Amino acid sequence: MIKPIPHDVTGGPVVHPIDPGVRIGHVHLKVADLERALAFYCGVLGFELIQRYGTQAAFVSAGGYHHHIGLNTWESKGGSPPPPGTTGLYHVAILYPTRAALADALYRLAQAGIPLQGASDHGVSEALYLSDPDGNGIELYVDRPQDQWPRTAGGELAMVTRRLDLQDLLAAREA
Repeated sequence: MIKPIPHDVTGGPVVHPIDPGVRIGHVHLKVADLERALAFYCGVLGFELIQRYGTQAAFVSAGGYHHHIGLNTWESKGGSPPPPGTTGLYHVAILYPTRAALADALYRLAQAGIPLQGASDHGVSEALYLSDPDGNGIELYVDRPQDQWPRTAGGELAMVTRRLDLQDLLAAREA
């Protein structure tokens, strides 16, 4: 059994922070149809197919990395997405290096007829929200430089959720 984490007088946990160099390396998704998933992640979003494991699994990435996303049908071939009200993955967030690259992703989605479920300006980032063909939540986003992040008078982060101007974003694709 895991022991509860002690808390300080403010209610915050008393722990040593994780090393700031830690990153999420990859995500592995259960999919119902591998070919359909590859058509979305490679054909629409533009990830590269790095390796296949027969008809059951594949690894895709950007820039030749061994894999950012694993796709498999080991436990899910022909399956359906989990129903609302159950636990599981909320969304996978894919960080784009520039606003122009995010604009290109928006253009690709529009060309493929894939609807957005949301588009937000969070102050710290701009984000597009959608689902993959298996109902997995996807966030495509670009961060603003930290010196542009909104802060309170006391210096605390003050994220917001505002409507993202999609036409302005698309204009960044051509800039």
